[in-house]
Amino acid sequence: MNVALSANPFTVRLHFHGDLSFFLRSSEAKQPCVEKRLTEKTSVKDAIESCGVPHTEVDLIVANGVPVTFAHHLVRDEEIDIYPVSAPPELFSEDRLQQRGLERFVADGHLGKLARHLRLLGIDVLYDNRATDSQLVLSATTDDRALITRDRRLLMHAVVHHGYCPRSDNPDEQILEVIRRFGLADILAPFTRCALCNGHLQRVEKAEVFEQLEPLTRLYYHEFRRCTDCRRIYWPGSHFGKLEARLARIRNSLCVS
Repeated sequence: MNVALSANPFTVRLHFHGDLSFFLRSSEAKQPCVEKRLTEKTSVKDAIESCGVPHTEVDLIVANGVPVTFAHHLVRDEEIDIYPVSAPPELFSEDRLQQRGLERFVADGHLGKLARHLRLLGIDVLYDNRATDSQLVLSATTDDRALITRDRRLLMHAVVHHGYCPRSDNPDEQILEVIRRFGLADILAPFTRCALCNGHLQRVEKAEVFEQLEPLTRLYYHEFRRCTDCRRIYWPGSHFGKLEARLARIRNSLCVS
């Protein structure tokens, strides 16, 4: 006899707010709510993730008008409202589920351009295109980093506490998404981190790196930075104008939003 089965099946109605509908099946995204017919006690976290929404995307859960945690058990008919981080801050501000102030990240192998661009903005992002799923999860958990991936299965790992799934395929739009999601606009520090290895860049005198420069670089450039980890040398070359223009577009977009 299966003692887990309830003698009285019940229905839970899940209302997903904001952009959480991104994760729902197209047929469900068009509906006012997702109904789940349950026959046993189920955690609200499991019910939410069964709809395809990772717990790392959920910042507030309200059951029958009362805020609850992921551990809340569903045992009877309930109306559940699920909100993303972008929900109005005054809405149950003391009961939010996602940590604020995260500034360290690890990106999966499919987000190389995003990782590079974030590093150019001074954001701490671990990235290795050879990293396995288990290595990504380990980096996120042991180093207290938010995992950035478009693989929602990874974000559903119970040990992953912080993460984000970019909605867009476009790296430039993904940059804006991450900055907005984690509130990074005020800590951007362009050209202070190595785009190759994530190390810090330190100003160096031209004489210190002179022998490593190409002849034309020696002639035309006078300001240099060097990565404290991989020792790569940076200077404001012909690409610098494009990078500054991209930064200006990012800042303008953030102001408009």
